[in-house]
Amino acid sequence: MLEQARQLLNRYYGYSDFRGGQEKVIETILQGKDTCAVMPTGAGKSICYQIPALLLSGVTLVISPLISLMKDQVDGLVNIGIPATFINSSLGIRETRERIRRAAAGEFKLIYAAPERLESDHFWSLLAAISISMIAVDEAHCVSQWGHDFRPSYRSIAPMIAQLPNRPIISAFTATATDEVKGDIVNLLTLKDPKIFVTGFNRPNLSFTVVRGENKRDFLLNYIGADPERVGIIYAATRKEVENICEFLQGKGYNAGKYHAGLTDQERKDTQDAFLFDNINIIVATNAFGMGIDKSNVRYVIHYNLPKNMEAYYQEAGRAGRDGEASECILLFGAQDVLIQKYLIEQTIRSPERQTQQYKMLQSMVDYCHTPRCLRRYILEYFGEEGTVEYCGNCSNCNDETELVDITIEAQKIFSCIYRMQQRWGSSMVAQVLRGSSTKKVFDMGFNRLSTYGIMAEYTIKAIRDMINMLIADEYLALSEGKYPIIQLQEKAIPVLRGDEQVFQRMQKKKTKVIREDTLFERLRTLRKEISTRENIPPYHVFADGTLREMDEYCPVDGESFLAMKGVGEAKLQRYGTEFLAVIQDYIVEYGNSARKKELNLVAKTAKQETKKRSHVITSEMFIAGKTLQEIAAERELTITTIQDHLIKGKKEGLNVNLDHLIPEEYEYLILKVVQEVGSERLKPIKEALPDEVEYMAIKAVLCKYDLK
Repeated sequence: MLEQARQLLNRYYGYSDFRGGQEKVIETILQGKDTCAVMPTGAGKSICYQIPALLLSGVTLVISPLISLMKDQVDGLVNIGIPATFINSSLGIRETRERIRRAAAGEFKLIYAAPERLESDHFWSLLAAISISMIAVDEAHCVSQWGHDFRPSYRSIAPMIAQLPNRPIISAFTATATDEVKGDIVNLLTLKDPKIFVTGFNRPNLSFTVVRGENKRDFLLNYIGADPERVGIIYAATRKEVENICEFLQGKGYNAGKYHAGLTDQERKDTQDAFLFDNINIIVATNAFGMGIDKSNVRYVIHYNLPKNMEAYYQEAGRAGRDGEASECILLFGAQDVLIQKYLIEQTIRSPERQTQQYKMLQSMVDYCHTPRCLRRYILEYFGEEGTVEYCGNCSNCNDETELVDITIEAQKIFSCIYRMQQRWGSSMVAQVLRGSSTKKVFDMGFNRLSTYGIMAEYTIKAIRDMINMLIADEYLALSEGKYPIIQLQEKAIPVLRGDEQVFQRMQKKKTKVIREDTLFERLRTLRKEISTRENIPPYHVFADGTLREMDEYCPVDGESFLAMKGVGEAKLQRYGTEFLAVIQDYIVEYGNSARKKELNLVAKTAKQETKKRSHVITSEMFIAGKTLQEIAAERELTITTIQDHLIKGKKEGLNVNLDHLIPEEYEYLILKVVQEVGSERLKPIKEALPDEVEYMAIKAVLCKYDLK
């Protein structure tokens, strides 16, 4: 059945092979086993239940948390020729019954429903007419009170399963889950002896950046101004902040919209549709926006405020680059953000136990903002992936693009002023005194008589406050809690005051403004927008940016070469092929030989893809033939680690690879014993229970040799 699954993937989705992790999940479901899959945003979770749904005999019921999410998913499926529908509160009773009738008649393979529908006896009386082969629970972390987005309605899924006359396959999917949340998913959804997959949280196409202490609005203007047409999401912690940022960007001429829970349902829908249809390219939102939004061409996600925990951050940041193209995730950190999140925890969570848990998760987020290590490594280790990344070369700590500016003198002036003001005032008053402001309050308090009054008169109030914020972010200063936080000196400031240490401020380098040219990609993007408007579907439902870039690179000239583009299936060839091929042909005529060279690249592309797809097979065959690891690595110009990974992959696919050379003989039994004690789902607990000299590769080899993972 797995070969049939690949054929369906190519036919409907336009891809020749599954992404990492998808194949094993799909294979397990097709074997009729309950499954829990933790896969990062953008890794293709939906395909893991959509493909099996086409091969299973009955209907697959998908539990999905948001109306906008299920409509987007269904529209995308229908657009590629897969029969699907949704049932939610937007439908009347008559329409609901009609869709159930059509499902019973075999017209639909997937039905999406909100978890709240499961609490209705009437809904279940309608579903009785349908043969349900699988229940797929999307955003499964919502079932756990320890997750970052607890939804009580998810607790009604298990009682519903118990009422079914024939228990279907249960599959659960989430982007982020700690061990505690994974346990809740298995237990609270009553999964039976499930196979649990954690396919890896790494998103290599995403870069991660933390910016501490900079003026946030200045950063936005510099960053967005470099390429105003890019699509992006800006997350803020409060509704008021969303309103202010959106108004600020609109005032600067940017095409921005806002989204938060304080807007009406229609206002939120209009904003979301405008974003999905590329009518606006920037959306400013609270975390109420985005769950399950499959817009593939989001090139950046900026967190204007500190998120409440790493789970929320990684899910929200993961909405960038779903098409696999390079995208940026930027977090603007200010110490005030910590106080805001603590306040929100206190206001929204009543349970002391949950409050303590949320404070702990918030601290992990603060630590992320201050770690000097690779940011990607910090994230992966948080989710339990050890030994995967040391230096990613694609985060602000590994690839520093800031400039160091010595502000020791300014810092000493600020520290001295705060001390002379008895550490009882906020940043605004401190900045006014340093600037030499003549406001009534400054004079009434006698601050004009301080030796630090006016000693930074050459700076604006805003510039002084920006420096203070940077010094807070770098922990030279601290903010007290409360409605009106005051600034206090930290121990770290003392050697600076004495002149024993220097203070440097990291300044972001100015972005080079992007100048767009008349390329084939831009022409294809224009056509995509025209089709989107004509058919009233989001542009990414026509083709993703990555597909357009392949067309731009290879210039397909007929149906066969058009199908070779990633993301082009048979339905889309029939639906859109003629129009896109016409634009490409016109471009070739206009640009002549330079365009023809792209067309000739198709042959090389096909050969390269085949070689890449079978690279691990080539390595395995060379090893089976008797070559050593060192010989293979030298001949193939690959690292030893890559060769070892190839051999493990080859073994998993049934090749006759002997993995004993990867396993120290004296530790094989010990590794097996530890796996029996702590389980095989995560490598970190296994590694921690073994002697330091046992490497991760040996553990992976043992798990593969005995088919334990």
